Amino acid sequence: MLLTLSNISKSYGDQTVLSDVNFVLNPGCHVGLVGANGAGKSTLLKIVAGEVEADTGEAGWMAGVTTGYLPQTLALWSDHSLAQLIDSAAGNLSELAAKMRRLEARMATATADSDSDFDFGQVVAEYGRLVKRFERLGGYDLDYRIDIVLEGLGLAGLDRSRVVATLSGGEKVRASLAALLLTGPDVLLLDEPTNHLDPSALAWLEDYLAGYAGGLLVVSHDRHFLNRTVHEILEIDEHSHQARLYTGDYDAYAGAKAQERVRWEAEFAAQQEEIVDLRAAIKGKSRQVAHNRPARDNDKFLKHFKRERIDTAVARNVHSAEERLRRIEADPIPRPPDRLKINPEFDPLELAGRSPLGVEGLSKCYDDRLLFEDVTFSLSPRSRVVITGGNGTGKSTLLKILAGLESADRGEINRAASVRLGYLDQEQERLAQAGTLIDAYRENLSGHWEERKAELMGYGLFAWPELLKPVASLSIGQKRKLQIARLIAQQANLLLLDEPTNHISFDVLEEFEQALLEFPGPILAVSHDRRFIQRFAEEVWELREGILHKS
Repeated sequence: MLLTLSNISKSYGDQTVLSDVNFVLNPGCHVGLVGANGAGKSTLLKIVAGEVEADTGEAGWMAGVTTGYLPQTLALWSDHSLAQLIDSAAGNLSELAAKMRRLEARMATATADSDSDFDFGQVVAEYGRLVKRFERLGGYDLDYRIDIVLEGLGLAGLDRSRVVATLSGGEKVRASLAALLLTGPDVLLLDEPTNHLDPSALAWLEDYLAGYAGGLLVVSHDRHFLNRTVHEILEIDEHSHQARLYTGDYDAYAGAKAQERVRWEAEFAAQQEEIVDLRAAIKGKSRQVAHNRPARDNDKFLKHFKRERIDTAVARNVHSAEERLRRIEADPIPRPPDRLKINPEFDPLELAGRSPLGVEGLSKCYDDRLLFEDVTFSLSPRSRVVITGGNGTGKSTLLKILAGLESADRGEINRAASVRLGYLDQEQERLAQAGTLIDAYRENLSGHWEERKAELMGYGLFAWPELLKPVASLSIGQKRKLQIARLIAQQANLLLLDEPTNHISFDVLEEFEQALLEFPGPILAVSHDRRFIQRFAEEVWELREGILHKS
């Protein structure tokens, strides 16, 4: 066992993050760490890496194990060059090589008889151990490995004399990842390693990690990445803060979660039927009267005796049913949340035969920087379009213009009169910033407080105590769920979605994607999520160098 976590718990103030987490990482195991935003994934990784101390419990490593940790927030040597960063990463191998040379010199000049303190066999064994480790870490082809890693992560074209501080944010992340991989640790601890990677670098990293011989514990929201790189999924529950291990890749985990949901629904339905039967039995038996047929010999004593026996049996059965009902009501199976479903306010067939949304010649600049020009397209009543493109190419700005929140410099937007827009923004700027969660949900929505409370809790996105939390105190993941709940409540018939899969746990994400697939109206989304694009998009357009390229 490389790593053993025993009863790990961690709280920040009165907020519990981890509770009684137990886990074992064995040699060669690749594990994906998943859960809702704020569920404690990064905290657990920091505890494992020794960056944070657990309140209770222990993280125990096997003797001699080396680790490499990539946090979300980097602390690179900003005043060092890229070459110095690489040399530092390879220092582990340089140190191994130096130890091997010293042992070689000792074995060459000493014999078992020349030095009573010299154990020749022990030195040979130690040398053999170092050689195996040096070979496993690729020490004999280090220069080649450096070139391969830098090229794979898109850094080969950089001048290695460049100071790290002068690199872009994405280049710093990739440089840190390259340095980490070159150290060749026994266990890699990676927190969202796919951030800031372009498609080619991401594909290379997936191949590298898939073949990595050491242990891997990785936090990632990328489902395709998890399918390529891990063999187990460790889920931290958002509410219990405990961890549960699932065997297999992401698809196996998603399948297991779906089966859990089916069993939950079946067990709840069965218990509800039992409650109805128990209550009917209690009510019926309480009214039951002993058989009133007169005894054949008119023996009043015998008649009374039979009635007493029957009444006793009835009372015993009633008591048994009442006790069973009491136990169920003391700890009932909770009602499964309603499936997420986006119902438009009116029949989307009203959009048939016309274009719900069309744009012609849209252009937008910020200062002297052109974002896009001459964007022209129209959506059909059942369009499923995803817009892709690099960061800063103007995808989010285009969606804001279509939603009427920003103005284009030139061009026209034509919406059918029956269109009711639903817009999900990436930055969560449109959420109310004051008041409670339930206040933010109800803003500009009709309906009574009790009705809206029941509606919001019915989705299973929030528990009752969370409804009264101040919006300002919500995590980014909770705010995202609130956005989804409001999108559903608005009953729009045309959806504009900016990175709809960001910041939500996989269980909510799978439900939300299914709701989008079943939505009867047109959807235009901006996304970089490969799994979402593969599952959802019928058309993929790319915004590149100011031009919208339609497939």
